[in-house]
Amino acid sequence: MAREFHYGGQAVIEGVMIRGRTRAALAVRRPDRAIETKVIQIPSWGTGQVRKIPLVRGVSVFLETLVVGMQALTLSASISSDEGDRPGQQLSPVAIALTIALAIGLGIVLFFLLPLFVSKWAETAGLGAFAANVVEGVVRLAAFIGYIYLIGRLKDVQRVLSYHAAEHMAVSAHEAGASLDVASVRRYPRAHPRCGTAFLLTVMLVSVVVFMFIPREPLPLVVSSRIFLVPLIAAISYEIIRFAGKHPGSKWVRVITSPNLMLQELTTRPPTDDQIEVAISALNCAIDQDRAEAPAGAAEAAVTASND
Repeated sequence: MAREFHYGGQAVIEGVMIRGRTRAALAVRRPDRAIETKVIQIPSWGTGQVRKIPLVRGVSVFLETLVVGMQALTLSASISSDEGDRPGQQLSPVAIALTIALAIGLGIVLFFLLPLFVSKWAETAGLGAFAANVVEGVVRLAAFIGYIYLIGRLKDVQRVLSYHAAEHMAVSAHEAGASLDVASVRRYPRAHPRCGTAFLLTVMLVSVVVFMFIPREPLPLVVSSRIFLVPLIAAISYEIIRFAGKHPGSKWVRVITSPNLMLQELTTRPPTDDQIEVAISALNCAIDQDRAEAPAGAAEAAVTASND
């Protein structure tokens, strides 16, 4: 029996990307309504032994998701606009690295530094350290949820959120051993406990706890902690999501993951049958790639799917 593998993915422009063992499968709806699939090679550092090391694997998975996700986004934009693989349509490695660095930087400023300075202002109003940390946590959560709500109101983004739901539903159907057809997949919920949104919300909640143990003076120390402790917080959050994914029947896990599932009401929209077809195509492509690469005697082994 092959090692159980956890599939996961993301919505892109008019499509879905699903990560396999060593490659990611991208399926995009073309302007002529046909579904085009592409295979993206996952960097070797994202598929090695590092994925077995607790905490370290969380940082590795996060970086890999950003790199592969950016490649999938640029490819999907090209395919969905019928521009194919024209030279210059895909971002170079340098451009991808700069884009990711900019995105991470803006995220740190908006969700970590801004709440900190709001809480420092509250301290000047007489709040103690504990109360200031609470204010910081509340502002961070409010900024995160508010950002998701506002982004989700954009028309173009709503189509991506529908593909997001289709991806969850297809993965859930495969996890349950159901057939991968539109009627079968439609029976499954839009929310998934190992969604990327669940990871980000967990990061916000874990940060509240971690920062409670960091002194609030001097200011350079506090600011540095909000920047350099983000990888550690992300690593802890990944382990929590991973544990929850492996124990879905636990009462306590259901309690812990319930906020994540509720938040996905904002990050998913009901998909159309066409969008579910695209998600199924991406998942089938990922499974086919894995079976083709499986060692002799393992090609027929069962592969369990879930968002990892």
